[in-house]
Amino acid sequence: MVSRMGRRTNLAPYLFLLPAVVLMLVFVYIPVIESFRFSLFKWNSFSPEWTWVGLGNYRKLLPDPIFWQSIGNNIWYAIISVAIQVFLALMLAALLESHAVGRRLSTFFRTSLFLPAVLAITIVGVTWQMLYRPDTGLINQVLHVVGLDSWTRAWLGEERTAIFSVIAVSQWQSLGYLMVLLIVAIRAVPRELYEAARIDGAGIWRQFRDVTVPGVRETTLVLVIITVVGAFKVFDVVWVMTAGGPNHASEVLGTFLYRTAFRDDEMGYASAIATMLFFITFALAAVQLWAGRSGKDA
Repeated sequence: MVSRMGRRTNLAPYLFLLPAVVLMLVFVYIPVIESFRFSLFKWNSFSPEWTWVGLGNYRKLLPDPIFWQSIGNNIWYAIISVAIQVFLALMLAALLESHAVGRRLSTFFRTSLFLPAVLAITIVGVTWQMLYRPDTGLINQVLHVVGLDSWTRAWLGEERTAIFSVIAVSQWQSLGYLMVLLIVAIRAVPRELYEAARIDGAGIWRQFRDVTVPGVRETTLVLVIITVVGAFKVFDVVWVMTAGGPNHASEVLGTFLYRTAFRDDEMGYASAIATMLFFITFALAAVQLWAGRSGKDA
């Protein structure tokens, strides 16, 4: 009787995990496997027959200049997003939680910076399109008023500035959200550590460096991983603002995948892009997790 009860108790955790495992299989792992299988054929959504090409789609993809242009833009997206959405957000969170900023002022800044995160991406994209307009946009108008006419340009219409203009919008929208998450993490750091640091004569910067940063290390690592993976999966804001233009200057893997699948109707080729996107994001996340654990062990 006891052994039966023991077996039931041992099975209980697995029964609770079963629904999550089934959902992951159905909506994550099986689609990934199927996407790789689809990439081994040449087919479109109206074709009754699929032509086996093996790794032909990948051989076509690797020398494709648009593919590498997209990866380059995603890399810029990741670098800038980590610098602003994580590290700048961490500094802002520490500043707003310090005694250097009053409670009312801190509440005002937290609310103001978090507000863009609740806006729909379509609204954000269309609004910033109007702000970036070369003739009537607010940004060029302000530059004109302050005498910086040489800085005015068609922000979304020039190849040099299109991707960075879109990236700037993403940082504006996401900065406050990550800042709030980091504020929660900072509040979980024991207050005694800050008091001990102040007694030892540590200023705001040393408290940030020696107490805050180590205290929120795990949260920061998770946010870096989420931010980098999100930078490689980005689609909506780019598609709304530029659709990857001009001349693929703001193309990212998400828009390249969408255009190939639903405009060019090259489903096999699009599946190869999707598979490459999966392996890139998986590898980046694995490397960051390994680096984080190695640093913790050290």
